[in-house]
Amino acid sequence: MTAAAPLVIDGLQCGPYDREVFEQLRAGGVTCATATVAFWEDAVETMDALAAWHDLVTANADLVLLARSAADIGRARAEGRTAILLGAQNASPLQGRLGFVRLFHDMGLRVMQLTYNNNNEFGGSCYEESDPGLTRFGREVVREMNAAGMLVDLSHSGDRTRREAIAHSAAPVAITHANPRSLYGHPRNADDATLKELAARDGVVGLATYRSISGRYAATLDDWCEMAARTVELVGVRHVAIGTDLSPKAGPAEFAWMRKGRWTRGEQRGADLAVPAAEPAEPAEPADDTEWLADASGLALVADRLTSRFGFSAAEAEAVVGGNWLRLYTTVLGSGTGT
Repeated sequence: MTAAAPLVIDGLQCGPYDREVFEQLRAGGVTCATATVAFWEDAVETMDALAAWHDLVTANADLVLLARSAADIGRARAEGRTAILLGAQNASPLQGRLGFVRLFHDMGLRVMQLTYNNNNEFGGSCYEESDPGLTRFGREVVREMNAAGMLVDLSHSGDRTRREAIAHSAAPVAITHANPRSLYGHPRNADDATLKELAARDGVVGLATYRSISGRYAATLDDWCEMAARTVELVGVRHVAIGTDLSPKAGPAEFAWMRKGRWTRGEQRGADLAVPAAEPAEPAEPADDTEWLADASGLALVADRLTSRFGFSAAEAEAVVGGNWLRLYTTVLGSGTGT
């Protein structure tokens, strides 16, 4: 009897999406992926995005379904489809209204970053010169997200905001798409102390494959698995997962929106910052860069490589590629069928 393929969950993707992307998810054996519906969008724009997602999923129901709970992820696996969790990379959809947390939860939003690339009314961003920490409003939003069953994401937050949100949250939180800064010195990545605090509260870090914040660890599957193994040494296998930050169909317009929104006319490189001086120089045009993960189909290779070359047991590899996200989703989102 052939062993069942491991559960694969990608904790963060950017999009845009179409049927071809859904087919790539299926080719990668991806049972669940978190799709971004907002970067800088306000409430109405986010509702437009949610409505568009409902239409897109309906049109491709043979491949995907919208997930509101951990049970929906299990159903997707049983039916050979991919569950799509909807998430926002900013709390901008709230527009200053605490009550919108529950309304967006009712509309299907299950993951939300407190901050994106700028400081805001909830806390500090990793790209700002100063991080004020979790604000009074930010504490209220974290409490409301806990009560509603929405995962708090700290991927783009500053160090102080991350630590204070981890401590303040009654439920485990996530850094869905970042890496240890001790392995690659980029402000988007998290320092070791923060990652250890995240793990101590049973949170999860989704390791990104995006070269700008991964350096050499994005070059090949073995390199990425080495980063996973070193992160497991740091925080334990229970707290490490996948958060690719993939956006294979994004073009100049999408990247400009992600990086600049409406707040600037100047150049904003987002995560594509210059490599810190302390880091080894990277080739300008690296050969075969991230060819193993040109799209989500490459995720099917991760579990086997962790076991065959990096000494992971089958259970440990399965935890990293999907089990840890499923446990966190069950804890935070609930195991029921949703509403």
